[in-house]
Amino acid sequence: MKQDTVVITNFHAHIYYDTASRDVAARIREELGAGFDVQLGRWHDNPIGPHPKGMYQVAFLPDQFAKVVPWLMLNHQGLDILIHPSTGDDVADHTEHALWLGEKLELNIGFLRRIQTT
Repeated sequence: MKQDTVVITNFHAHIYYDTASRDVAARIREELGAGFDVQLGRWHDNPIGPHPKGMYQVAFLPDQFAKVVPWLMLNHQGLDILIHPSTGDDVADHTEHALWLGEKLELNIGFLRRIQTT
C-alpha cells in the first residue's frame, strides 16, 4: 500500500558526533542555522533515546527538504547523519523511512517500540 506524503509533518536530521568531531558538528550546526529555515535542537553529548552516540537534532518542514538534504550530502564532513520523516510512527520513521549519510548506525529500536506502545 502506498502512503501519501501529506502524512509527513516535518523531517529530522540527527547529526552524530563524538569528542573528536564536536567542532566539525558545531560548524555544520552554525551553517545550518544561518543558511536554512530549520529548528536546532539541544546538544546531547551522550547517547539518548534510540541514538547510540552524541548528537543534536535539526528539524525542518517538508518544503525545506530539497534545500537542507542536498546541502548535508555535500557538507557532512565525514559525520554520520540520520534523516527521517515525522509521520507519527517513530519506529517506521527511524527504520524503513530513514536515509543515512555516512555510516548507518545501529539505533535502539526497542526504545522506540516501548515509548510507542505507552
